[in-house]
Amino acid sequence: MVKGKKVLNQPAGHVETGESFAAAMVRETLEETAWHVKPVAVTGIYRWQIPTTDHTYFRHCFAATPHEFDPCLTLDDDILNAVWLSYDELRTRQQELRSPLVLASIDDYLSGTRYPLELFQDIQ
Repeated sequence: MVKGKKVLNQPAGHVETGESFAAAMVRETLEETAWHVKPVAVTGIYRWQIPTTDHTYFRHCFAATPHEFDPCLTLDDDILNAVWLSYDELRTRQQELRSPLVLASIDDYLSGTRYPLELFQDIQ
């Protein structure tokens, strides 16, 4: 839910203190879908400014392999449920997408865009 409106989005969130981008993706995916995943590639880095506002979002998108579903996990409070939709279903429901980043990242994935996980460097 975003401001009381139901939206469709991929797992997303914030990086916690001391956490790498890949570790944040694994954690957010688990918290929002109950799936344990392993990152395999970076599919894109995006910047989007909400029209008519000064709010800018950055998205680091990963491809991952699902490993195990945990039916005992409770999803984050603002997640109503996790659904799997085809590309055609998403396109027909564009008005429900949280942002244009949803389809942009899927388009890049489907086109075969892949960058090595080493694109992100953690500097101590």
